Amino acid sequence: MGVYGIDLGTTNSAIATIDADGRPEVVIGLGGAPTTPSVVLLPSANDHMVGEGARRQARLDPDNVCALVKRRMGDADWRFVAHGQTWSAPAISALILKSLASDAAFASEKVERAVITVPAYFGDEERRATVQAGTYAGLDVVGVLSEPIAAALSYGFRRLTDTSAASGSTDETVLVYDLGGGTFDATVIELADRRISVLAVEGDHQLGGADWDERLALHLSRRFCEEHPDAEDPLDDSAGSQALILAAERAKHELTDAESTTVIIAHDGARSVIAVSRADLEELTAGLLNRTLDLTRACVAAARDRGVTRLSRILLVGGSSRMPAVAREVGAALGITPELTDPDLAVARGAAVYGEKLEIERLVAADLRTRGRLSDGAPLFTADPGDVDGACARVAAAFGLPVSGVRRMLEITVDTVVSRGFGVLAVGRSGETEATWLVHRNQTLPIRVRRSFGTMRMNQDRIELVVVEQQGQALSPHPEDAKVLIEGSITDIPFGYDEGSEVQVTFEMGFDGVLHVTAFHVEAQIPLTMSARTGATLSQAEVARELDQVHRTRRRDV
Repeated sequence: MGVYGIDLGTTNSAIATIDADGRPEVVIGLGGAPTTPSVVLLPSANDHMVGEGARRQARLDPDNVCALVKRRMGDADWRFVAHGQTWSAPAISALILKSLASDAAFASEKVERAVITVPAYFGDEERRATVQAGTYAGLDVVGVLSEPIAAALSYGFRRLTDTSAASGSTDETVLVYDLGGGTFDATVIELADRRISVLAVEGDHQLGGADWDERLALHLSRRFCEEHPDAEDPLDDSAGSQALILAAERAKHELTDAESTTVIIAHDGARSVIAVSRADLEELTAGLLNRTLDLTRACVAAARDRGVTRLSRILLVGGSSRMPAVAREVGAALGITPELTDPDLAVARGAAVYGEKLEIERLVAADLRTRGRLSDGAPLFTADPGDVDGACARVAAAFGLPVSGVRRMLEITVDTVVSRGFGVLAVGRSGETEATWLVHRNQTLPIRVRRSFGTMRMNQDRIELVVVEQQGQALSPHPEDAKVLIEGSITDIPFGYDEGSEVQVTFEMGFDGVLHVTAFHVEAQIPLTMSARTGATLSQAEVARELDQVHRTRRRDV
């Protein structure tokens, strides 16, 4: 019905749609594979290559190949430089999105609207950067969905959409352990009839399968240098480093099914054949796996604080969760045998389901508004149930869908939580500037919270507002432990207002996890004139330049 689901992954990406039978289906790319490597090659100032072709060229042209860009989303200062041009993370990501959209257009129809998934632990800046990437790619991003929720939607698709399912079906509390190529999330989700509720999240968007590759590559490099002490270290050369990382990645994949493998390293006129066992890999990367287990335990503990007494299932998602050590150690830590459920494609499929839900909501709401049964801006659930039934029937007839299926999709609800705390910098009773937290991690969305503060002195003509985001596992009052997210000011306040005059600060956050901040000087009736700039936001001139740059470069296929 026009909204695609996109898994914009760190190492691989995928795009999915709802097929004629109402089921989520991943679109096969031009290369014949369901996933596209999230790798971009810029062979010249006017060409780009995305996917497997770019991966293959990485060794030959390493300086112009960009990979793992998802780890840079929201980083205001990061730029990739190629042929004298600079690219932000959203701009590089836009090239990946355009490639996915082109493949889908070749297979079916033009992609204009999409839901894009993000790690649950992505903060406000990273989510804004993801929306910006979609905009650069020419997409209308109708939703930003957390990857574990997408995986749960894919897993629970049949029970959520089966019109014959009993409303009193057994609830499940599911842990989604999502170890992707560059990010990790642990999420506890309650899956009930027509409802998915996120209870707790933990994660690290700088931890993933690529770190396993790097640990193994470092081991291989040391072995090579031991055998050839006079040769250059492959990791000291950009082409050699690319080749070694790719060799380590291949070995990691082979060790998923085999107990041992060999890696051939040819560099600087020397050659080594190095044997690597699965036990070697697990020993080298034990610290990484233990980090995911620590985060998982913290997530389960947070869910326990919200009343969860037991887990029903553990779903392993993300390509890196295929490593045998993952299922073994997660199962041992939690006492439940994990299930490896469609690890590479579940997220894209779930995003397509969510996109279908949003599209049906839009169509039903539009029908009601056209007939004067729903006022502009009013939530759909405020309409008369009989009117909603009539709108569902008309939408179903227009698109050849069963009425019961439309109604069922409309009734699916997704409740989620915020992944980090948000607050403002304010002067405390000690006279020191402190972080005051208005929103707390694992608080249920949507959120609307208002807090009153006072001015510092009489006749204060300007108020600075600094919005901060939680860094690390625990909230801290120390400003240095928080990340500055947005800065703005209320200016031109007239004289005559006393010290302690009320200033109201309001935080609002919807299901997309994007934060909106307003402030108001109550007595002066002056709203915040926000010069908002997050790390994901570029200047207007840079936005225009990057838009032109993204659309000007031609896609090259090999």
